[in-house]
Amino acid sequence: MKESKLTFFISYIVVLFAIVSCAKRGSITGGPKDEEPPKFLRSTPPNYSTNFKSKEVRIYFDELITLQDPQKQIVISPPMKMKPVITPLGIPGKFVKIQFKDTLIPNTTYTINFGASVVDNNENNPFPFFQYVFSTGPVLDSLSFKGSVKDAFKKKLDEYVSVYLYKADESFTDSIVYKDPPRYISSTLDSTEFEFKNLKEGKYHLIALKDNNSNYTFESRQDKIGFYDTIISIPKDTVAQLRLFKELPEFEFDRMKQVSKNQFILGYRGLLEAPEISVLDNDTIKTIFYKDPKKDTLNVWTKPFFEQDSIVFIAKTKKYTDTIVARYKDQFKDSLTVSMSTASKLRLNESVILSANTPIDSLKITNFKLIDQDTLAVAFKHKLDQFKNELTISFQKEEDTRYVLQLLPEAITDFLGNKNDSIKFNINTGIESEYGKMILNFQQLNEWPIIVQLLKNESKVDYEVILDEGETSASINAIVPGEYNIKVIFDTNKNQKWDTGNYLKKIQPEKVIFHSEPINVRANWDVKQAINLGE
Repeated sequence: MKESKLTFFISYIVVLFAIVSCAKRGSITGGPKDEEPPKFLRSTPPNYSTNFKSKEVRIYFDELITLQDPQKQIVISPPMKMKPVITPLGIPGKFVKIQFKDTLIPNTTYTINFGASVVDNNENNPFPFFQYVFSTGPVLDSLSFKGSVKDAFKKKLDEYVSVYLYKADESFTDSIVYKDPPRYISSTLDSTEFEFKNLKEGKYHLIALKDNNSNYTFESRQDKIGFYDTIISIPKDTVAQLRLFKELPEFEFDRMKQVSKNQFILGYRGLLEAPEISVLDNDTIKTIFYKDPKKDTLNVWTKPFFEQDSIVFIAKTKKYTDTIVARYKDQFKDSLTVSMSTASKLRLNESVILSANTPIDSLKITNFKLIDQDTLAVAFKHKLDQFKNELTISFQKEEDTRYVLQLLPEAITDFLGNKNDSIKFNINTGIESEYGKMILNFQQLNEWPIIVQLLKNESKVDYEVILDEGETSASINAIVPGEYNIKVIFDTNKNQKWDTGNYLKKIQPEKVIFHSEPINVRANWDVKQAINLGE
């Protein structure tokens, strides 16, 4: 009996092991990956309903779905003051439920555009550009209008730019975009194209908005805006292009903060024009300031130090005056430090730039010595920019040569009376064959001046040249090898920089054109490229 039980137990273990082994060898893989998007089955009330009176809509699909990024993707036109509740959010379901909280406008066609928000629960396959359309009246509006949006300054447009249509009637004023939602709304989603559908015949104002708060109104401090110069007439007009820009805020100074015994920092917003800063009602305290190269901030310095709890400054620009109170206490005193802002390896057409941590007040040029690798003196020119707090040293350079710029003691004196100790800067020049050259020939160029820029990325201009009246080609030498985007700014007001627009003043931003593809610059190579500026 015991032997029979033992035989049965051993046989059971062998069979179980065989089953497990087979299971491992032939484990279920789950089949091919699901790449099919969800399919729309039906909706209640039906899509494209008229005389719509329901408070709730249900849209059914053939599988479990979720909604991705619904706040940005789902666009309702015309918008509702009280946004509807749309589910499922986070929990998968086989239908989308829309519960209206706002009173619907009579005799109006509504469009709910889901973008790419509807995805299946397993693989996130999107069901793109699904729309649910209904009318509270007896007919559906059927006209359409489309166009594109580009960034006025950058090559790439932000995602999810909203595009609005406002009725062009007696109720429209320019201030409406700051406080009231539009009549119709569309979106670029993740492209540059937009399209309005189910429009009513009429005349409209066209606005684009990077609506960061998703509240259908323009908040100039954080939103970008674009506007069309003329009124759109539907169905006569069918297409338009908008340029999106960030307005400069109205100028104002920010708070002032003491950061060392004699230094304060003063932030500002807007366009800084001809600033003046002094201590109010105190001629004994002298001031000087320079701009921070990376931020909208002024570095303000005072002397001498007085024992007092606070100090009052008067700050002025061309159109603005403010009094600013700052706390004032004894802190550490700054010493003078001089550094070379440019790279130690210079291109042949590049200058040496020196900067200091305290304001440069005066120079003793006889204490500046520049020698080459044979210890021969090299003639140079200098230029002090006190607003940038930079000293530029320019000289005729030879390729593949070592230079030494020496500052003897007291070559530089700062605003506080500090003088430099002996300093040496080693400078090397590259070989001309290490660099490339770009020759750009501009076609359909009919307005000047233009600013031509080479950029490896959006945040930094690597090379720049300005073409004046009649010039149609730009030659840029000593370019570090790499890929560059070509950016052309039409400098309409001739101030040698790009100027943004203003919605209320109806000023469009200065035109910018990017060459379609980046250009590769190779060492010891001349690149010739035609740039068509016709749009």
